Formats: sequence, C-alpha cells, structure tokens
Amino acid sequence: MLVFDRIFRILGLIVFAIIGWEIGVIITDTPNPLHDLESLKYVVPLTLVGAIVGWVIAPWITTRPARYAIRVVRQIPIEEVIAGSIGLILGLIVSALVAIPLAKLPPPFGPILPFIASIIFGYLGALILVLRRDDLVKLLKSLQKERITPTQAEEPDASVSQLPSGPMPVLLDTSVIIDGRILDVAKTGFLPGPLLVPRFILSELQYIADSSDALRRARGRRGLQVLDDLQKLEHPRLEIVDLDAPEVRDVDEKLMALARRFQIGIVTNDYNLNRVAALQGVRVLNLNDLANAVKAIYLPGEHLRLRIIQEGKEPDQGVGYLEDGTMVVVEHGRDLIGQEVELEVTKALQTSAGRMIFAAPVHHHEPDNDLVL
Repeated sequence: MLVFDRIFRILGLIVFAIIGWEIGVIITDTPNPLHDLESLKYVVPLTLVGAIVGWVIAPWITTRPARYAIRVVRQIPIEEVIAGSIGLILGLIVSALVAIPLAKLPPPFGPILPFIASIIFGYLGALILVLRRDDLVKLLKSLQKERITPTQAEEPDASVSQLPSGPMPVLLDTSVIIDGRILDVAKTGFLPGPLLVPRFILSELQYIADSSDALRRARGRRGLQVLDDLQKLEHPRLEIVDLDAPEVRDVDEKLMALARRFQIGIVTNDYNLNRVAALQGVRVLNLNDLANAVKAIYLPGEHLRLRIIQEGKEPDQGVGYLEDGTMVVVEHGRDLIGQEVELEVTKALQTSAGRMIFAAPVHHHEPDNDLVL
C-alpha cells in the first residue's frame, strides 16, 4: 500500500497542480499566462498550492478509502458475498423485465422509472438473499448431493480400501508401543480389530532405537520388540500400513488425521494426544484409563494381605502396593515395615494420580491411655 500511496500522491500532485493552474488562468483572465509576468504572480502560487494540496489529500481520497473498503470486505462472510451477488443478479433480471413496460410510459416517467426500478429490485434482491443466506447454502448443498450419481455414491474411497476388512481396526501410537502393555491387552482378546501401525510410526520407533541417548535407544528397541511379539499373535493381527497424511508433519497430527479420515480409534498412553484427539472428536483408547478401570476395588471393611515396604508421610504410617500398583497407606504400620500383614480397608479414594487405599492392621488395638487405679 505504501507504493500505491506514493503513486496516488504524485497523481494527486499533478491533477491538483493543473487545477490550480486553471484557477489562476480564470482569475487573471489570461489565455496564456506564460507571456504575462503579471498573471504568473497569481498562476504560479495557485499551481504550487494545488500541488501541495494534491500531495496531502490524495491518499485520503484514494488509498485510505480503499483500505477501509478492503477491511470491510474481509469481515463479510463469503456466504453473504455470494448470496448478495446472486440476489443482485436476480433483482436486476426482474428489473429488466419490469423496465420494458415502464419504458413505454410517457415522459418524464418512461426514462426515469426503469432506472429507479433497477436500483430498487437490485437492492431488494441482494437484501433478501443475504437475510436468507442459510437457506440458500442448504439449497445449494442439497442440489450438489442430488448431482452425485448412484455409481459415485456407492464407489468407496480409494484410501479406505487400504484398511483391512473385518472388525474395526485401531491405530497404535508410539507411546503405547514403547509402553508394552498393549501386548498383554492384545493377548486377552479385548481388541477384536486389527492393530494398524503406519509406517511413519515405525520410522519414529527406528529413529528412537538409533538414538545416541542410551535410555531413548532402549525405549526404541523395546518398542520394536513389542511389535515383533505382536506380529506373532494370530489374533488380533498387527499390520504395517502405508497410510499417511502428507498435509501435516507432526506424527500425532498425522494419526488424528487418519483416525478422522477412516473413522477409527487411536490406542495411546499420551495424555496430550488423548486430550487433543478428544477435542477433535477422535475416539481414543487410553491404556492408562483401562488399567485404572480394571484395578481391584476394595470397600471399607474388606480384608487384604499386604507387605508394608516403606514409611508413609504421616507419623506412624506405612505404605505398601498391590499387584496392580495401587498404593495402600497403612495406619500404625511404621513398626510393621518388611512384614506381610492382614489389613482392613478403612477408606478408598480416587485421585487424578490413580486409586489410593487406606487400611489398618486387623489385630491392631489403640493403646489404652487410661490409668487403672
């Protein structure tokens, strides 16, 4: 826009300088002021004033209104623009039909009324369709659907044919493969459909396995070993597929794009992927949620046997863990560290970190502090 500002300033300078010159010619009443020094005293200053005025106000009457118009147009939804254009065209067509009999009226109505009719019908057509733009969009969409032939409607997407037939498959992400628990879940048969691993996930695992960092390298190799073990299972099948979403670069975004395209779920342990996928309407199977769901539930009053392995945060507390990793806080258990004791559940809490159980030794008795006289 700066370039246009300068161009229009120069044009404004020239135009208004000419206007100033002409005003000077009119005031001095001299056809050719160049041959009259007395006239030049008026013509030249007026020309300079015109040039200055043109230089200053040119952007205000050219580029500034254009910028404002551009901002306004950008804020108008495209549906309104299309609806208004269609309405204007229809209104002008109606006005053209009405103008034929109106033009035959005697003056002054014949020459004027067709022009007025064009303005009125054009405005009304644009206004009506802008107000009913939602109905217009629905109508256009319905017409587009009707144009699809039965052959086109029944023809499946070429990419869908790449999916294995049978039960609905699921996509595996890198985190759930490295975690390894997917192998145990697959062995139980809770995942009926094929397990799909896109090649970009396999490439990411190979990249992690080749990392210079020892921990990352071990995680990557563990993931590759899990895939190898999954391939040995007869059910569910593990399939390496050539599916990709080249329009995005991030691995998680690729997974979500594929899940949306094929209407299938993603198996993951990644908290962020879980949240983002849920916001985008992608079905997520989170193994952490599954692990929490299948943990044993102990109600207050039930008994369990547990080895107390460490001290708790509070005085006289001990801590132990169930086989599924659930933490059990044992009241009066500090003196029982290293022992396997029978406990009675007193309370169970569900926290964001998981389930926590509070218990007390069955044969524990509060010390009697009363003095016996």
